[in-house]
Amino acid sequence: MMTRADKQQEIANISEKLGKVQAAFLVDYKGMNVEEVTSLRKKLAPVSSEMKVVRNTLAKLALKNYPDMDAALSDQFTGTNAIIFAYSEAPATAKLLREFGETVEELVIKSGVMEGKALDENNIKALADLPSKEVLQAQLLGVLQAPMSKLVRTLNEVPSGLARVLNARKEQLEKQA
Repeated sequence: MMTRADKQQEIANISEKLGKVQAAFLVDYKGMNVEEVTSLRKKLAPVSSEMKVVRNTLAKLALKNYPDMDAALSDQFTGTNAIIFAYSEAPATAKLLREFGETVEELVIKSGVMEGKALDENNIKALADLPSKEVLQAQLLGVLQAPMSKLVRTLNEVPSGLARVLNARKEQLEKQA
């Protein structure tokens, strides 16, 4: 039995974590065994995410400090719930949850919230399909480099063309001699 002080501490803990997140996902873990829950927690750590099993009433109270999140998530708190806190890359966390949900069918992604906006199942799937931050940075770098490399190739073509003309003239003179 939790004391009133324990409940207040739990609410403060959840509220603090919600204040740090880039996104939060609400999942139903009913039917998962301890080994599967532990496996999910271990997989979440490398993508700067964490899973916290929450009491619905305490989580709702913690959400009161964040009206946007409260509006997006509060009506979803029924049954056995855990909140996945995504501290850095929300797409990586969404992808991990989707892949884990494919192998462990008991894990159900109920909803989520990112930047104060509610995410339904389709939004979470779309988020999971986004490339990673590193891939997006590489693509952006490629786009930024394309005009410069095209300019360099164009500028290099002028002396190369002159060299080919001079070489052709040299070969022509050698044939005549």
